[in-house]
Amino acid sequence: MTLRHIVTWKLASESAEERAEQAARITRELRGLVGVVPTIQTLSVGADVVGGGNWDLALVADFADADALDAYQTHPAHQAIVGYVRSVVSSRSAVDFEL
Repeated sequence: MTLRHIVTWKLASESAEERAEQAARITRELRGLVGVVPTIQTLSVGADVVGGGNWDLALVADFADADALDAYQTHPAHQAIVGYVRSVVSSRSAVDFEL
């Protein structure tokens, strides 16, 4: 089994420039977890490029199972990013499903 973890974020700032900077930082930092958090099988993250009513940022990551996902979420390198993300987002949505 592979577990796919999908997260989307709405950034709180009214400024498009500030949201772009925040999305770039989150993207860079999350991509930096590959090779650091051993349970990540694949990870893609990026800012929305269409606009309109879309959310600002999305992550898609694959893990072997729920224990591997938990190890990622509790890993100190991931936790180091979580505080910043929480400080700039207004909403978060997530879903996890088996492939």
